[in-house]
Amino acid sequence: MQHLITTSDFTKDEIIELFDDAKMFRDLQSSDCLKGKLIVTLFFENSTRTRSSFEIAAKRLGAEVVSLDVGSSSRSKGETIFDTVANINAMKPDAIVIRHSECGLPESLKEHVNCPILNAGDGYNAHPTQALLDLFTILDHFNNNVEGKKVAIVGDVKTSRVASSDSKLLPRFGIEPIFVAPDHFKSEDESIRQVTLLSEVIDEVDVVMSLRTQLERHSQVYYTSMQEYAKDYCITKEIFKDRDLILLHPGPVNRNIDIDDEMLLDPRSKVLQQVSNGVAVRMAVLKKLIK
Repeated sequence: MQHLITTSDFTKDEIIELFDDAKMFRDLQSSDCLKGKLIVTLFFENSTRTRSSFEIAAKRLGAEVVSLDVGSSSRSKGETIFDTVANINAMKPDAIVIRHSECGLPESLKEHVNCPILNAGDGYNAHPTQALLDLFTILDHFNNNVEGKKVAIVGDVKTSRVASSDSKLLPRFGIEPIFVAPDHFKSEDESIRQVTLLSEVIDEVDVVMSLRTQLERHSQVYYTSMQEYAKDYCITKEIFKDRDLILLHPGPVNRNIDIDDEMLLDPRSKVLQQVSNGVAVRMAVLKKLIK
């Protein structure tokens, strides 16, 4: 039985095969390859894109989905997360998709289940399917010619599980991540090149990925307003000019803070393409782990 806790759970060859399926699913409306299977989604953090993407992916494959309301579950009565998952497992689902604020929690649940666990995000640790769909989007745009490409990941990289997962996955395919952040949002990962402003690397990168500033994950206030942050880190047409770049964002986008309105409408923005690709990639992941 295989799980997806981090992107390292899949070999490079497995990821390439996964993307072959994703290409096929991107053009299909539905499939019945998981007909009769049951998938439980268990989100302890708010989510719109990831949760709906997983659920749509499952239903497009013919699976049934049970989405648990964590707020009204036995967790509110004092039940531990381990007992919650063990009880769900006793009902014999074919997979459990889980998001939780605690780093490392999905990994610790593996011994409590008899079905695959898919990590939909754990704290600032990992978000493997987001990293996979980001890579899929980049590979697709560059027709798989990505050796030596560079991606500027801009914003709150310190608490971003997306930055964490992308920075581990992209180099496996010859892509260099560069973190762009103010000092208080810089990563402690010394293996990643880091700069303060996008202008320092804009002429050498091929992709710019903007991130949401996750103020809820910081213990102190760094800005009097988000507009103050946006002065240096909002992605604008003025920054991009006519450069041959693509723009990504894992969502949700804080308009005119992360990316301005004009750039979101620019053809170089692949933000909505990421959303579409996310369904196809998650369909491929579910098929791989369940079928």
